[in-house]
Amino acid sequence: MPVSASAIEDYVKVIYAHTEWQSEPITSSVLAARLGLAASSVTEMIKKLVVQGLVLHEPYGAIELTPSGRRLALGIVRRHRLIETWLVEQLGYRWDEVHDEAEVLEHAVSDRLLDALDARLGHPTSDPHGDPIPTSDLDVVMPDAVLLSTAESGGTIARVSDRDPMLLRYLAAEGLSIGARLTAQRRGEMPTDALDAIWVIPD
Repeated sequence: MPVSASAIEDYVKVIYAHTEWQSEPITSSVLAARLGLAASSVTEMIKKLVVQGLVLHEPYGAIELTPSGRRLALGIVRRHRLIETWLVEQLGYRWDEVHDEAEVLEHAVSDRLLDALDARLGHPTSDPHGDPIPTSDLDVVMPDAVLLSTAESGGTIARVSDRDPMLLRYLAAEGLSIGARLTAQRRGEMPTDALDAIWVIPD
């Protein structure tokens, strides 16, 4: 059975995103959990991606993107994050509402429309959650940020994981978003799950 382009894009995007903010490589079981698929289905798909030259994988080992796979991943990541930014800045979506919408639209938006969105938004360098948006040349600049759980004091919020919409709503209710400063005292008052979902640029 032919593999759809959108399925391939979903796989390489998740593989890329897994190691974007930390160095632990992704395994088939973790990838299956992230995609909500059976382990057997993921194993078969990884074999196909290896044949296409998009990933490197040895049985029972970690999965890594090849240069071609990374370039494909960065392209779809750029689409996803520009769409999220557009939804928030132009259409009034909240930052906890945009992920699922972008998951659908990222496969349908043309390159021409994407470039127009990028220009209309003023070529943003990060999305509403602080994740860097690759340039049109697919270059990425990562902020010099650390997990809040590892920060010795407070800092300026640089990134918040978008995996937990409830946490995003909580932070918004507390007036905390990208660029907000967390004092050491306020850091100590944060819920436990926030400590491993927020990245800060330390004071």
